[in-house]
Amino acid sequence: MTLRILGIGSALPDSVITQAEGLRIAQAICRDDSMQKWLPGIYQGAGIRTRRFCLPREVMDDVLAGTNSSRSPFVPKHQGDTLGPTTCERMQAYAEFAPPLAHAASHAALAEARRSPGEVTHVVTVSCTGFIAPGIAERLIGSLKLPPSVERTNVGYMGCHGAFNGLRVAHAFAASDPSARVLMCATELCSLHYDYAADPQRLIANAIFADGSAALVLASSGSTSPGLVASASYVIPDTADAMSWTIGDHGFQMNLSRRIPDLIAANLRPWLNAWLAKQGTSLAEIGSWAIHPGGPRIMAAVQESLGLSDAMLAESRAVYAECGNMSSATVLFIVARLLRQKAKPPWVALGFGPGLAVEASLFG
Repeated sequence: MTLRILGIGSALPDSVITQAEGLRIAQAICRDDSMQKWLPGIYQGAGIRTRRFCLPREVMDDVLAGTNSSRSPFVPKHQGDTLGPTTCERMQAYAEFAPPLAHAASHAALAEARRSPGEVTHVVTVSCTGFIAPGIAERLIGSLKLPPSVERTNVGYMGCHGAFNGLRVAHAFAASDPSARVLMCATELCSLHYDYAADPQRLIANAIFADGSAALVLASSGSTSPGLVASASYVIPDTADAMSWTIGDHGFQMNLSRRIPDLIAANLRPWLNAWLAKQGTSLAEIGSWAIHPGGPRIMAAVQESLGLSDAMLAESRAVYAECGNMSSATVLFIVARLLRQKAKPPWVALGFGPGLAVEASLFG
């Protein structure tokens, strides 16, 4: 059974941060002299032009000016602040900013699908950057006026490949019930976990992650556009220490090993070749690609491993340059571009996350 995309929508916060401004923010927060010299290279090499942050612009202006007229806990408390807000304060911000962003993306998806909120039978929410209960699904029931009987599933804390897992859940719902209309929404506020310490791995994360939300209306019929045909998952053996996402007292802490691009380059092609063969296709027959842009080195590793042309990664790089790495929501922004450009099918979407895990979706 093919899972059809009836509509897709996205939403971004209002605060736009250029990469030059991001560098200045990093320089104002990270006071470690040994790290200061590395920051310009990190930001210039990230391959990003702009990102969106959920916090009001005045918070960033306070950081740059050394003031705190916003009275935000995200403004460093003193010059040597290496901790930043507590996890509680960060989750309070998540509760404030995540539901409206999810609402905007979901409203746009329903509008494009030309479906009323009353037709939705299932809601699948995806996020790894925050926890609230009642969750985003319950908030959407209230804000969108979804039926109170809608069935809710949350895919939480799976990382950048979370949307793939959400699609797999939606696929199962639609396969078991042809009348199902699934609203899936991935919402990530990565900026809330900005790390104030002078740790090289986390300084890189500060330079590439951003905020955004994307939503899809899904069903087993109702569209002729490419839909989800199959999905697959692969945890690369002995790589648990390569990528982790740990909850600390002052935010969720991202640990990224320098080995990740090499691990992807060495392991991706043989596994993907075998899986595509089971689906009756091959790398050479794939018309378009939606590669989660974990960073420039990860995209380069995928390109090298699979022998892809620059054109095959153009949409992934464009979303990354315009929006940064929005964790699980990012690949849905790329899928939206492929849909609107009527990109050549079949498509393969790829994502990477803690494990080190690879997720793949085949659209046709």
